[in-house]
Amino acid sequence: MRLFSLLSFAKQIRGKKPVDIDKIQSLGLLAVKLGQICALRPDLLDPDRCIELQQLYSRAPTIPEENFEALLTKYTENDFRSNFKFIESKPFAAASIGQIHRAQLLDGTPVVIKMVKADFEKSFRKDVSRMKRWVRLGLLFNPRLKKVGNPIGLLEHIEDYTTRELNLLNEITGKEKLEGLSLHYEETFPMPKLKFPKIWKELSNENILVVEEITSPTLESHLDSQTLEWEDMLQLFRIHGAFMFGMGFFHGDLHPGNAMMDDDKNFIFIDTGAICEAPNHVRKALFGFFYFLAKGELKNAFDAMLTMADVTPKGKTLQTYYTSMYELYDGFVGTSVSEVSLTEQMMKTIKSAVLAGCSFGDDAFPIIRSLMYMDGMVLKGYPQVDLISAMGPYLDEFATLIDPSTLLERTERIN
Repeated sequence: MRLFSLLSFAKQIRGKKPVDIDKIQSLGLLAVKLGQICALRPDLLDPDRCIELQQLYSRAPTIPEENFEALLTKYTENDFRSNFKFIESKPFAAASIGQIHRAQLLDGTPVVIKMVKADFEKSFRKDVSRMKRWVRLGLLFNPRLKKVGNPIGLLEHIEDYTTRELNLLNEITGKEKLEGLSLHYEETFPMPKLKFPKIWKELSNENILVVEEITSPTLESHLDSQTLEWEDMLQLFRIHGAFMFGMGFFHGDLHPGNAMMDDDKNFIFIDTGAICEAPNHVRKALFGFFYFLAKGELKNAFDAMLTMADVTPKGKTLQTYYTSMYELYDGFVGTSVSEVSLTEQMMKTIKSAVLAGCSFGDDAFPIIRSLMYMDGMVLKGYPQVDLISAMGPYLDEFATLIDPSTLLERTERIN
């Protein structure tokens, strides 16, 4: 991202005027991805501005229509079209990396064809490289930012999951991974409300994906129309949380535009190209933190977080950590997200934990970002809700996948 583009992006994020979504999109794919991250940060931006930025989940840049025929010819075999009754050349929807066209198979099955723009990866990687240079320059003047916020790690994470999304074959393997896990845990943790669209692997490749047409609204649309009920949102947390905390593999970009809900309240996960893995020590530490926090057991919650420390803090450092955490969480349980968002609280928690020696590297960020997505949806749809307390029963259920006694044993070793 060039300096002028960076300054234009900063003006949209921090300015006083309403966010110009089209302007952010014109700055490139990296600006869109960074804008989506900023939409999760009510600790840094005004919550209303975060909600404005959430339009980036559903309003993304498109491939110029005149490129469709050329790209289809370039990325498919000569007989590709013979598998379809018709393919609409005019796109009906956009994703952050390309464009989607309606089509119909010879047997009459309605499908969509997802297509990636040819030069997205090259321009995206160049923008990330430039942004890293600007960030490194900024870190020379504020080196503590690297320890607390790890902006280079954030950029590398964005680069990783975005480039994986640019290879549409990853969407197939990601769907198969999540679907396989849901079947594997079917007896101990059934998820009947989780669905995935059918994909025609034999007609797909890195740049082309032929997938079942799903006409159900996205969660973003449900939030806008106020048709996403609180119980629906909790069911989504139950499903996604089980993958994160219990199974260790989860949808790495499950924002409100990447999941749909049908009339039967089933959730359909789409854009599964970026599957993230949560190492045991990370997911157990964060699970333990929320598990005990929801029960009001603050000391156990704080100790669970310390299991991520490279070296267990002692003496004055440990006491400072406990003091700051007790001050931070005094009265937090029972507070609505409109009063204190989970994202804002987590950023302050991470700062306190880092100063005590905990490590929040690339492994932890995907989970934290997923929790930010949940927080952002709650902030938009149900700002009066106490999210931590509402999570409690589902955290108990996750204990069928993670043994809470193991967490208790680990915290006892710290005391």
